[in-house]
Amino acid sequence: MLGNMALLKPHDDMTHKSIEFRRIQYLRGPNVWTYRPVLEALVDIGELEDFPSSKIPGFYERLSAWLPSLIEHRCSYEERGGFLRRVQEGTWPGHILEHVTLELQNLAGMPGGFGKAREVSERGVYKVVVRAWNEHVTRAALQYGRDLVMAAIEDKPFDVAACVDHLKDLVDAHCLGPSTGCIVDAADDRGIPAIRITDGNLVQLGYGCRQRRIWTAETDRTSAIAESISRDKDLTKTLLQSCGLPVPGGQLVSTPEAAWEAAEDIGLPVVVKPDDGNHGRGVFLDLNSREEIEAAYRVASEEGSHVIVERYIPGSEHRLLVVGSQVVAATRGEIAEVVGDGRHSIRALIDLQINADPRRGRSEEHPLNFIGLDSAVRLELQRQGFTPDDVPAAGRKVVVQRIGNLAIDCTDAVHPDTARAVVLAARIVGLDIAGVDLVAQDISQPLEAQGGAIVEVNAGPGLLMHLKPAEGKPRPVGQAIVELLFPNGDSGRVPVVGITGARGKTATARLLTHILDLTGQYIGMACSDGIFLNRRQVETGARTAKVQWEAARRVLMNRQVQAAVIENGADAILQEGLAYDRCQVGIVLNSAPMADLSHHYVETPEQICNVLRTQVDVVLEGGAAVLNAADAQVADMARLSDGEVIFFARDGELPVLREHGVQGGRAVFIRAGQLVLSEAGHATPFLEMASLQPHRLAGGMASDMADSLLAAVAAAWALGLGTDVIRAGLETFPAAA
Repeated sequence: MLGNMALLKPHDDMTHKSIEFRRIQYLRGPNVWTYRPVLEALVDIGELEDFPSSKIPGFYERLSAWLPSLIEHRCSYEERGGFLRRVQEGTWPGHILEHVTLELQNLAGMPGGFGKAREVSERGVYKVVVRAWNEHVTRAALQYGRDLVMAAIEDKPFDVAACVDHLKDLVDAHCLGPSTGCIVDAADDRGIPAIRITDGNLVQLGYGCRQRRIWTAETDRTSAIAESISRDKDLTKTLLQSCGLPVPGGQLVSTPEAAWEAAEDIGLPVVVKPDDGNHGRGVFLDLNSREEIEAAYRVASEEGSHVIVERYIPGSEHRLLVVGSQVVAATRGEIAEVVGDGRHSIRALIDLQINADPRRGRSEEHPLNFIGLDSAVRLELQRQGFTPDDVPAAGRKVVVQRIGNLAIDCTDAVHPDTARAVVLAARIVGLDIAGVDLVAQDISQPLEAQGGAIVEVNAGPGLLMHLKPAEGKPRPVGQAIVELLFPNGDSGRVPVVGITGARGKTATARLLTHILDLTGQYIGMACSDGIFLNRRQVETGARTAKVQWEAARRVLMNRQVQAAVIENGADAILQEGLAYDRCQVGIVLNSAPMADLSHHYVETPEQICNVLRTQVDVVLEGGAAVLNAADAQVADMARLSDGEVIFFARDGELPVLREHGVQGGRAVFIRAGQLVLSEAGHATPFLEMASLQPHRLAGGMASDMADSLLAAVAAAWALGLGTDVIRAGLETFPAAA
């Protein structure tokens, strides 16, 4: 077929030979494509449907030259270079756009990811789906991807480097920082769900009443009092000293003259630093003269509200990370210095020898900052008799910065006595996570024996130095923090019940919530009628897809909710995805007749079931899928469930129920006018159906009401509720208005 197509020449009329986006939607949770958030673009390639890549002269060469790293995309051949092979053989722009978008994200620092390109029923129109770590970044990558592919088709220039640089800026602006990100990743590895609460680094881990919150390396149990104490370095030292920990003696001062007087009292050499500064700014070590001390005071006073003069402790700067009751990582600092070459000024040498280090940069991904010629650096140079524009002799070492260059991992060398001392320091201040700064000549020896001392205890310590040390191995600090927040394998989850289907979702949600309410727990429900919390309706009419998703998230973010019941319409799944990552119970009521979903190009029964199966895909291994045995397509979803399957049906004689019972499964059905609970083929009559008033179940025909009742009973049974509670819930469910 391809051989009969005409070649597309780059300078042909391109009026209708273009890639256009008809719609782009962000699926924020598990969806018909994957468990992760994705961007789904409806792409119209127009007449390019007649011109696969093999029919566009030079396309392969331009694409592979601009993005040589596409060689790593395996594609359907499942081998290195597989995708580029497809391009050579002939593939279509939608497929190419998928891979280019993923690769642009990869180059921007977001590696890997899911991608799909699928035709819809309209010729030349595709759904292109790519993993979206962040909506802003992926939208930009998708647009750049389209422009790049069109440039390759039309033989026009494209600036890949500028595109990637802009995407990196978007990553820095919109994605989680490395400290927060490593904790979220560690939680994900443990199966603990995460919700980003703001555009910044405030994240909820877990759902409902089992949740915890983090903000970089601070948690919802990081005391505000402790944080305030840690910022007051003089108070911190006083508290540590009172408990017998070694700290350098010092005095708060308010003038340059007072700084010199304090130095005389303490004894030279001394340290001058801000009392409440951070990141090592305005800190001067090993000062020996009045001129140096008074000059250092003037700089330090610009960085903090007060200045402290303290005894100088010889040795190297160290940062030990305390999480709970243990030291989980430690780094040692190095002095930043340049070596003269007899040709370049110190100003130039700083850029050539220090700032050229790839570890240094302005983004959160860089463990070390660029060194600029600020007042602290100028003073350090002045102490050595230099100005920034001086040219030091070849081989002459010039110290530029003495602290703030923590980059060498030394975790395994920390002496146990020193580890115990810094853990005690964190406890004294009151911090659950702390970065403890100390000075020691040899971290492998006890602190006091070598005259070392603890100089600071910091709240919210940065983690990047431990994740990406310049020397030594990275430390699993994210895992340690997650273990502190969720000890002993705690998943941070409350029971979540998700309900989908063509009909009866709201009735099922309201009946199940009523049953759960009888347990005395605080139950949250999000359904088409609105949001309900602890038997009280707090919002009405969650009927659009976006509102339904946000209503569900509000329930999961409520710190009182002990169990959640959430309705998911097919349209909401297609437009937003699910609001939760996994659920304890997933209910699929039926598959037809379904509301018109043709605007999503979902038109066949098989496509509809592919949407509804999303609810089954997310059932936890220890959970249950509750499925309608009378609907063959729904019943077939049993093979997709990671958890148990509980069937329900109005007809207790269905063959699928008998087979399920033989295999030891559970089912809820009606037989001879009785509601029956069956396990491993053993049927137990539970309730006379005649004792229930049909109008107690809101909306729909009688058969739909019966299905809702059976599904609610099965879900309650799956959650471990006793038969007495379930029976009471059915008998007391209020009549519909």
